Amino acid sequence: MIRIEAITWDEVYRDLDAEGYAIIRGVLTSEECDEIRGLYEKKIFRSNVVMERHGFGRGEYRYFSYPLPELIATLRTSVYPHLVPIANRWNEAMGINVRYPTEHAEFIDRCHRAGQDKPTPLLLKYGADDYNCLHQDLYGEHVFPLQLAILLSEPDRDFTGGEFVLTEQRPRMQSRPMVVPLLKGDGVVFAVRNRPVQGKKSVYRVNLRHGVSRLRSGSRHTLGIIFHDAQ
Repeated sequence: MIRIEAITWDEVYRDLDAEGYAIIRGVLTSEECDEIRGLYEKKIFRSNVVMERHGFGRGEYRYFSYPLPELIATLRTSVYPHLVPIANRWNEAMGINVRYPTEHAEFIDRCHRAGQDKPTPLLLKYGADDYNCLHQDLYGEHVFPLQLAILLSEPDRDFTGGEFVLTEQRPRMQSRPMVVPLLKGDGVVFAVRNRPVQGKKSVYRVNLRHGVSRLRSGSRHTLGIIFHDAQ
């Protein structure tokens, strides 16, 4: 895993402000990706979701139980403080009164006191013809406005198709699609629900959703790091 402190966070903030997402190259090594991908068959998950049964798409994902595997717990707690400044700045710009503490443990305590005590980091698995419908990962009253996804498979070797996609809906405009090019080990930080955009006269909110396009072949795994817990 790259040193989180070595990331040029000012560039991440710039990209998030401009597009609603930011790519971080090489968050995990190839070996770390394989290690996490190998967890999928272990009995360390609290639930398994088959997407087709719920109209979410095709494929499946599994939510980790507490305690989280060390590498995943470290990612969650070390990335979070770097995202707090932009999360608080966005909320202020959008007129949202909620502010986030510097330490992730304090924010998780806030979630748990409100009944959101189920861990949300997850592993997603797709095969040929699988896809993930556009959605938002909310889970309850307390929502941290940014999340992280890391691709654990190599495009054009392990799978084809299966691009990470975002759509952005601005007021009185058609949705803007964005395809995010990731390689194995790359992460993308993106807006969970809303972000502020400066208009001609004032700041307004835009609404974002994310998903995965249809795989044409192979198998694709992704690690999702969501910073709030679920009810």
